[in-house]
Amino acid sequence: MSKRDYYEILGISKSASQEEIKKAYRKQALKYHPDKNPGDKEAEAKFKEAAEAYEVLRDQDKRSRYDRYGHAGVGGASGAGGFGGGMTMEDIFENFGDIFGSAFGGGFGGFSGFGGFGGSRQRGRRVNKGSNLRVKVNLTLKDIAHGVNKKIKVNKYIACDTCGGNGAKDSSSYSNCSTCHGTGQVTKVTSTFLGQMQTTQTCHVCGGEGKIITSKCTKCHGEGIVKDSEVISLDIPAGVAEGMQLSVSGKGNAARRGGVNGDLIVLIQEEKHPDLVRDGNDLIYGLYLNFTEAALGATVQIPTVDGKVKIKIDPGTQPGKILRLRGKGLPEVNGYGKGDLLVNINVWIPKKLSKEEQKTLEQLAGSENFVPQPTADDKNFFERMKNFFE
Repeated sequence: MSKRDYYEILGISKSASQEEIKKAYRKQALKYHPDKNPGDKEAEAKFKEAAEAYEVLRDQDKRSRYDRYGHAGVGGASGAGGFGGGMTMEDIFENFGDIFGSAFGGGFGGFSGFGGFGGSRQRGRRVNKGSNLRVKVNLTLKDIAHGVNKKIKVNKYIACDTCGGNGAKDSSSYSNCSTCHGTGQVTKVTSTFLGQMQTTQTCHVCGGEGKIITSKCTKCHGEGIVKDSEVISLDIPAGVAEGMQLSVSGKGNAARRGGVNGDLIVLIQEEKHPDLVRDGNDLIYGLYLNFTEAALGATVQIPTVDGKVKIKIDPGTQPGKILRLRGKGLPEVNGYGKGDLLVNINVWIPKKLSKEEQKTLEQLAGSENFVPQPTADDKNFFERMKNFFE
């Protein structure tokens, strides 16, 4: 199922400012907020969809890649969504909670923007997220032309298989945090001229987990993660370009003592082709003909990304002529249209001639067919150059 356009999700134009993007997201987030739509799975999906769109469009680098390459530029390698598709509700509130203002989350005393919605919601415990990893992947023009599956080995932190990633020796190796009493949060009430203001912060003792490990896992020493490696399969779409970055959700480093894995950022690098030069989605090939082939015509072989093909050279072909092989270039990364293969004709003039060859050419030089006949464009060019130097 194809994804909706991020600008369409937020109801904004592609020229929208960052402030307009933020306002549009807040409007969608408040409309589909789970407190306002309890038990509504469709509203929850739209809430996450809006978060995914905002996560990309608020970041200038991600927005630029999305504008150029579409969804493939920000999550095409995994097929998963970006932020919204791989994150939980708690992650969205953790990262974008400030967007909702006082409408949700319990503002001043008993007041909130939607009656009891704000005061009734309790923020979940903080969810750890592992760090992102970056890798470079080299692709040939053939890989880029058709898309490719690459398997790469990545050294990373993974969840400890001894403790299951929780860092404890066994299930009895916990005690409730005495500071937050197992809630993972510490609430503070202060008096202001507006009345009493209640603030909630992550417990600094247990880090929001609500529990303290009394006996640590002997393998990971209580961290919940260990160094290891993983072979990751990357489905790289056709049409990617040098410098493009793809994001694979959840394939980065594992988080300490549970949580959400980081992402794997894949940087595309193109291998130089021995014969073809890329220009956007077009490919350029410099074809050298000898004098006879250009004058009499010929059938020659030229390279493409899929192997060699034969093309016909018309008699009297002039150097500098461009032959266009439509559809023999590279596809658009979003799957719409394909570039061409441009064949630039060059005529090779020999630097040394035998006496017999020289004599033959001297005889031909007297023929009127061998006297240069400037075209109208040539004459206009010579006239402009004459006026320039005068």
